[in-house]
Amino acid sequence: MQANPETKFNSSSRWPTGRALLLALALVSAGSGVHAEGDEAKSILKAMSDYVSAQKTIELTFDSDIEVVTPQMEKIQFASSGEVLVSRPDKLRAQRVGGYTDVGLFFDGRTVSVLGRNINGYAQFDAPGSVDQLIEALRAGHGVALPGADLLLSRPYEVLVAGIREAKHIGRGVIDGVECEHLAFRNLDTDWQLWVQVGQSPVPRKLVITSKTVNSAPQYTLRVKSWKTGLRPAPDAFTFVPPVAAKRLSPDALVVLDELPPEAPTGEQK
Repeated sequence: MQANPETKFNSSSRWPTGRALLLALALVSAGSGVHAEGDEAKSILKAMSDYVSAQKTIELTFDSDIEVVTPQMEKIQFASSGEVLVSRPDKLRAQRVGGYTDVGLFFDGRTVSVLGRNINGYAQFDAPGSVDQLIEALRAGHGVALPGADLLLSRPYEVLVAGIREAKHIGRGVIDGVECEHLAFRNLDTDWQLWVQVGQSPVPRKLVITSKTVNSAPQYTLRVKSWKTGLRPAPDAFTFVPPVAAKRLSPDALVVLDELPPEAPTGEQK
């Protein structure tokens, strides 16, 4: 018996149509999941940003690691530790000690003083304004990268979400015994991960920045060891007094803030 061509066409065409429908539904479901996941990651990031920016004073200690890639494609990591004291809107004190530098920064709302203890020298320049303006001045005017400083801005969320192409809530992790929400974000040139403490004090505990445009994708890692708020800094906490016999340097000498030795390779662009 010869099959009806029309019947044969209709029955054979139903399966591809049904399969395509199922695939479309799966894609829509997956897309919705990714979108919801991104919204959740940004929601956690927003909660962290709102909490941090609401604190008038912050004192934290940190460890940091920065990777460089040699011409022989070998990754070398340099480690530092430090502490930061912020009093909003216009005072900051920071210190970082590594294997190559011992640097202190003092900002009293009018003048920036940078002390290189390892070279017994200091540099100063006028920078009246806020901590936000100081960070911008150091980056734009003096070439100091200050990775991680965005977390201390007065409106960090707007800066952190700018340029985000993809956001994910990975799940939870534990940093120094503290349970954290693990977030991952993708920008054009960098991927970055953030671990935010779970609970009523959603402070950042770890930040990892991966440079995608540099060969071998070196990373910068910042781990917040302690975090305190509600402090009452001493009146002279942000005052800089040059050490005896310290020599005054040009503001261009602010490169001593770098976490790398001067001769360290920084890797080539891809």
